[in-house]
Amino acid sequence: MQNAPFRKNHGQPQMPLEVYSFFGYFSFCFLRRNAESPHPSSLIQGISPIMQQTKSKSVILEYIEAIVIAVLLALFIRTFIVQAFKIPSGSMLETLQIGDHVLVSKFIYGIKMPFTGKVLIPIKEPKRGDIIVFQYPNDPSLDYIKRVIAVGGETVESRDKKIFINGKPLADDHGQFKDSTIHPPSEDPRDNFGPVTVPEGKLFVMGDNRDNSYDSRFWGFVDLAAVRGKAFILYWSWDVNKSLFSMERFTSVRWGRIGHLVQ
Repeated sequence: MQNAPFRKNHGQPQMPLEVYSFFGYFSFCFLRRNAESPHPSSLIQGISPIMQQTKSKSVILEYIEAIVIAVLLALFIRTFIVQAFKIPSGSMLETLQIGDHVLVSKFIYGIKMPFTGKVLIPIKEPKRGDIIVFQYPNDPSLDYIKRVIAVGGETVESRDKKIFINGKPLADDHGQFKDSTIHPPSEDPRDNFGPVTVPEGKLFVMGDNRDNSYDSRFWGFVDLAAVRGKAFILYWSWDVNKSLFSMERFTSVRWGRIGHLVQ
């Protein structure tokens, strides 16, 4: 079964949003400094060596200050506002393609305490149909991306690939089924499982590529505290199976997908 994990370092695009923020802020400070400073030759004339040394230290301190502020700004954006992820597998086909790059809203479900996941300022909770990024319960160092199928208090069941919520058929517009074979419950829970009731504070998630997704059917529920955020927009997409520095990679850019909202 495929899944859609993200390593904490592996799951980032080549240039995450927070890196752009870092270089943008630093470049701004550099250009401002150069605009405000007179030409170096004019500084030399009439200035003692001690004053020149003091001036040099002042410039160095300004650059250090700019770097520190840029790093703090980047960490703030990544922790509380938005984070970039890359799709490495096909468990969310056809909604998300391998090689898609998505932005994930970190604050839509509330402002959380870093490292603990405790909600400091609640806003709203994930609902059915949301595509979320979360820490894989069996290995929190991995980030997964799946669609919410059921929330706390709801009963979910699958009968011959059809999903039922609280005993009623789910209008499953996003589910993709590419294998006509029906697996019996004795073989695995892919096509037949439940009914199970989702505990409060938990989520039941599945990949849109239902026949090829490793999700809650196999490993259980997602804790709300483990949810990193909601995927909301595609900002880049290309074929990662092509060699990185080849012309085929650059011509494989899926321009038609860039800027699409994730639904």
